[in-house]
Amino acid sequence: MSASVPTSEDIAFLSPVGRENLTGRVYGELRDALMEGRMRPGQRLKIRELAQQLGTSETPVREAVMQLVRERALRMEQAKAITVAGLTLAQYQELRLVRASLEGLAAEAAARHITPAEIRALERIHAELVRAEAAGEAAPAIRANWRFHHGLYRAAAMPELLAVIEGIWLRNGPMLTYLYPDAHPTYPGRHRHLDILDGLRARDGAATRAAVQADMEEGGAGLLRHLAAMEQAAQSKGNAA
Repeated sequence: MSASVPTSEDIAFLSPVGRENLTGRVYGELRDALMEGRMRPGQRLKIRELAQQLGTSETPVREAVMQLVRERALRMEQAKAITVAGLTLAQYQELRLVRASLEGLAAEAAARHITPAEIRALERIHAELVRAEAAGEAAPAIRANWRFHHGLYRAAAMPELLAVIEGIWLRNGPMLTYLYPDAHPTYPGRHRHLDILDGLRARDGAATRAAVQADMEEGGAGLLRHLAAMEQAAQSKGNAA
């Protein structure tokens, strides 16, 4: 199994930003794009093209990009080429272990604090995810998945914890572009998002935590296999060279 290295030929994942606090706004747009899986691992980014897409000068884009390089979400290659950072299988597994603890904690807290309106919003987002998957629309499905989880963790009312989780998702989000069609999330029973919603309605923190962790383990099993196959293929190619 092999994966082609994407280029910057299609950067329609960004929205123009206003003139106030340009660097911060550019950083926020790029950050959202990473967490929502609107960028792919290995995708090459060019400052000029990003600035045109965002409707700004190159300076705030360059500053925002360098901040994301420092956060290891983007990578500066030789000759100052900038690409979206990927994760090795080992890195992904380690971060998933960390996420299971942190996101489980956030889910448990959310069960105590979430409002009925927030639960209804999560129900609608999950319905969007199901529709997107059924229609074979990968990008909307990946984005809906992030919106579901982000809404859940935001409902925990623990802003410091949310900031840490978002920092991990800066690196995790692009990996989710491998899900469709190669590693479609599957579950032995019902979708774990439904279990999460049941836990929230019942105000059952332990059940909500367990459902989030099961969603991560079961829904991500195909991605783990896909990453392992990619690394094996790359190793075999290297040995044959």
